[in-house]
Formats: sequence, structure tokens, C-alpha cells
Amino acid sequence: QVQLVESGGGLVQPGGSLRLSCAASGFTLEYYAIAWFRQVPGKEREEIACIAYNGVLKTYSDSVKGRFTTSRDNANNMAYLQMRNLKSEDTAVYYCARKLYRYCPGDADYWGQGTQVTVAS
Repeated sequence: QVQLVESGGGLVQPGGSLRLSCAASGFTLEYYAIAWFRQVPGKEREEIACIAYNGVLKTYSDSVKGRFTTSRDNANNMAYLQMRNLKSEDTAVYYCARKLYRYCPGDADYWGQGTQVTVAS
């Protein structure tokens, strides 16, 4: 079955960095775009980054552009979200998700369980 498992979350000080990983299984990763979302309690889930199937086209929300970078390793069924210059407002549960298509526009159909990122001093 399709599974996505995030890891790498934790507590980090403002200005610090974290790298989230997303391990994919049960499907051929190279056929799908992978997106990263985050959610704060009481707010809607926000798509913050997406990487197309071949790793060439990437999109970022304005809230993370210039600080976060997404990448992927299709051969090892992995996707990554490198987060730099973290701010307190980045505190959220982060999810990776499989998009319906090879490119980023459109919905996601499978989600990981999420990993908590807390930015605090």
C-alpha cells in the first residue's frame, strides 16, 4: 500500500535549520510530484512547497520562499525539505503528500502522518 513517512522534525532555535525527510513506499515515486504541507492547530493546512516528478520544477509559498528548499531522490524513494533561517511562525506539523500527477498543480491523494517542528528559544 502507499505509504509516506516523515522524519526529522524537532525543536530548533530561531534562525536554525532542520531537514525533513519523506520516505515513500508502495508506489513508483518518479511518477508523481511530492508536496510539503504544514498545519497549525485551528488553521487550514497550507501547501508550502512542491517538487515535480523529475526534480526540475519546484514551487514555494511566499511564506517560505528563499528559506526552504525541496529536493528528491527517486532512486531511493525519498523527498526532502531543507528549512533554514527558521522563525517562530514556522512552528507546525509538517506533512509530505503525493500529488495526483507528475507536476505540482492539483490535489494530493496520500499523506504522511506528519512530523512536529517547533521553533523556540
